[in-house]
Amino acid sequence: MVGVIWIVALVLVTFTAAYVAYGRYLSQFVNLDDSRETPAHKYQDGQEYVPAKKPVLLGHHYSSIAGGAPVVGPITAALIWGWVPAVLWVAIGNPLIGAVHDFISLSGSLRHEGKSIGYIIGEYVGERGKNMLLWFAFLLTILVVAVFALVIGVVFDAFPEAATASIIYIALAFIFGFWLYQLGLPFSVGTVVFVAGVFASVWVGIQFPIAITPPAEAGAYPEGTFVLLDAAPALLPEFLGSANIAAWVLVVLVYGAAASILPVWMLLQPRDYLSSFLLYTGVGGGLLAIIVGTFITGMGDDAVHEGQQLSFDITTGAWYGFLGQEGPLAVEGLIPLMPLFPLLFLTIACGTISGFHSLVSSGTTSKQLNKESDARLIGYGGMLGEGLLAALALCAVTIVAIPAAEGGIGLALPNFATGGGAILTAFGIPFEYAAPFMALVLASFLLTSMDTAVRLGRYMLEEIIDTPETQVQSYGANPYVNTTIITVIAFFLLGSGQWEDLWVLFGGANQLLASLALLTGTIWLANWSKSKQLISTGGPMILMAFITTFGLAWLAIYQILGGRLLGMTGGMDPATSLLGQVSAVVQIVIIAVLLGLALSLFKIGYDNMKAGEEPEPGVATGASDDD
Repeated sequence: MVGVIWIVALVLVTFTAAYVAYGRYLSQFVNLDDSRETPAHKYQDGQEYVPAKKPVLLGHHYSSIAGGAPVVGPITAALIWGWVPAVLWVAIGNPLIGAVHDFISLSGSLRHEGKSIGYIIGEYVGERGKNMLLWFAFLLTILVVAVFALVIGVVFDAFPEAATASIIYIALAFIFGFWLYQLGLPFSVGTVVFVAGVFASVWVGIQFPIAITPPAEAGAYPEGTFVLLDAAPALLPEFLGSANIAAWVLVVLVYGAAASILPVWMLLQPRDYLSSFLLYTGVGGGLLAIIVGTFITGMGDDAVHEGQQLSFDITTGAWYGFLGQEGPLAVEGLIPLMPLFPLLFLTIACGTISGFHSLVSSGTTSKQLNKESDARLIGYGGMLGEGLLAALALCAVTIVAIPAAEGGIGLALPNFATGGGAILTAFGIPFEYAAPFMALVLASFLLTSMDTAVRLGRYMLEEIIDTPETQVQSYGANPYVNTTIITVIAFFLLGSGQWEDLWVLFGGANQLLASLALLTGTIWLANWSKSKQLISTGGPMILMAFITTFGLAWLAIYQILGGRLLGMTGGMDPATSLLGQVSAVVQIVIIAVLLGLALSLFKIGYDNMKAGEEPEPGVATGASDDD
């Protein structure tokens, strides 16, 4: 049997070599210079522009980019095409494409006063291009908020212990924010006290798990779970067959709206810093446990799932065919034909490359960067850290011999906690504690990404409106109004019952935005100096544009039009309800709009570079003095 140690070894070797060599080259390429004043210092306002210590900002950035997608995507891909292509795309694509994307997005924003990628592209291609990209990004943030809120609900429903622990650690983050920024108490002492409190929350969660509504099936909750409501409210829909999931989604969206409005020092910075210890422990500890368990201790005897003793051997197939019809999901009739090219590269978005990261890098992280040299670790290194999460997710699912009947999100997320918990038993941690801990780790990723997405959506809408000239624009620029718009739309999108399609649309839109972010970086570099090489960003941009265009066209024509609307393509049940049919039409329209916006922006960007336009004074010319 092949062990998961080989997955870990491949990823660690490629990532380490890339960070040392390519990461250093890129830092010199954009001329990172600590003598320059960063936007966080230049525009410090105590609200959005707040200089952060490198470990604090790394915690925020890593927590924000590493959501549920690097777990769901790799696991789903491994069950469709096999674990080998999934591992190769993460190990090779992440350092050469994804990490470059994140680093260039952060560096470009850093040199443009901490502004978003929409603002940057507007500097070079005009207001029309700026607004097109901002609208694209705004629509994507709504999809991100919707799908991340859903997967948080799935995790809380499967592990009520994680729900309790998450509530406690958010409360601790509020207190830690006042400890640091209002009371001025010692940072190191606060770290020890509050990090210990976060880890203690896992024990409290195991003792006092919480659910909102009764379980969909008897015995689904752990013994002793405190259920807040005797019955689900009549108007509350069911998501994935569970009213409890829908209830948690509603609570999480309300939390996300509130968190996105608060000053970053009050919740965002301290919460992300505290959660980073959970994430580093979960991801780093999990990978180290695989090494220790493989060569020294083995897996704990109590690591038993559905009556089967688990081990570090891979139990899933290495290769299920180019069309994915030999894997467990296809055998159960859960998927249509899924050609590896291009759909593998859409299925595994986060973990290898993600356009959402450009919004985080240029939306919140660039406004908190203390010095320019921090960009290498936070931008390039942060993406490699997400790749490690994807590798751990692959390890977790490949050691658990799971049935394919549930499929999709219902299959992936609970078994990440199960497999991850089994891995941690190599350190002697009891399985009954390790699995809920890994569920809390996943929930931490999801919560930080979700409420950061709400904040970013607010930024996008405010940039689109700029200076309000009408009453409607004034409402749109109001943070209370626009956050409500984002979260309400997200909830009703999920209420349609078509969450699977939302996930696919999220993946396609996310990758398309990544190619547009790379386009923005390429235009910036081209306008900076004619001597700049554009292969590092231009090559990945062209590759991702081609993959995404082809992939979205396949989804629109084969899966949605041919399958859900006409029932002509194999493996697809046509939509019979009016809501399902309308949803299918809307999704085709959305794909057409996304592709139209993207192709227009590519054309504008190409014309800009071909014409060799000079940058506006003080923008690109002032970005560097090395050429």
